[in-house]
Amino acid sequence: MNFVTALKKRWHDANSLVCVGLDPEPAKFPAEFANDPDAIFAFCRDIADATAEYACCFKPQIAHFAAHGAEGALERLIAHIHAEHPGVPVILDAKRGDIGSTAQQYAAEAFDRYRADAVTANPYLGRDSVQPFLDRADKGVVILCRTSNPGAGDLQDLPVDGRPLYQHVAEKVAREWNDNGNCALVVGATWPEQLREVRAIVGDVPFLVPGVGAQGGDVEAVVANAKTADRTGLIVSSSRAILYASKGGDYAAAAATAAKALRDEINRHR
Repeated sequence: MNFVTALKKRWHDANSLVCVGLDPEPAKFPAEFANDPDAIFAFCRDIADATAEYACCFKPQIAHFAAHGAEGALERLIAHIHAEHPGVPVILDAKRGDIGSTAQQYAAEAFDRYRADAVTANPYLGRDSVQPFLDRADKGVVILCRTSNPGAGDLQDLPVDGRPLYQHVAEKVAREWNDNGNCALVVGATWPEQLREVRAIVGDVPFLVPGVGAQGGDVEAVVANAKTADRTGLIVSSSRAILYASKGGDYAAAAATAAKALRDEINRHR
């Protein structure tokens, strides 16, 4: 079963389009983790266990682990998710993209070292920079298209042949790069009109949609503009609003409540 097939199964089995982002910031952890040398793993494990029933996937952000020398914790976390929550795919948020030989190593890092089911990738070095990811037909390649950050338009909106660059990216991915049916696109929740435009270009290609919760994206607008005909097609990602729903001893229960609330809100608009 490849990533997209597993994702579609999870959408239906869990009745959820929620992606729980795992972006650990030890300074925000509850006090009980203050002297725990394995705090990053333990905190993220607890969040994953508490929210799994409401999640269509998990998305650990590699920099939040690597900055603390916690790559080993990331490996163990993904292994834990696979063992305890089989059927819930893991997207490694790494935004990789480089010349061919280096891209091969990045693909090995994501898929062989960390055992992720998918990885985010930057397309701006061209096809050869993502080809090693595309070649892994069983894995997912989630390609940046129209991102959620305020400066996204600096480059992504530049006009090329009468259309913004992000539309060219969307078209190229859907029509030329998706031979294995393993591509998805990152389109931010903060740009509902662009969500609609990209959906019209790419058909049923899945969207990873960051920007709800702490970044202020509107759930109703996301669903209205980007759902597919079968009312799925979306991986709606929330990190901080779920992870740090409470700084007290109820942090895991509060995360579960936040994940469930987001799932239910999305489903009300599907």
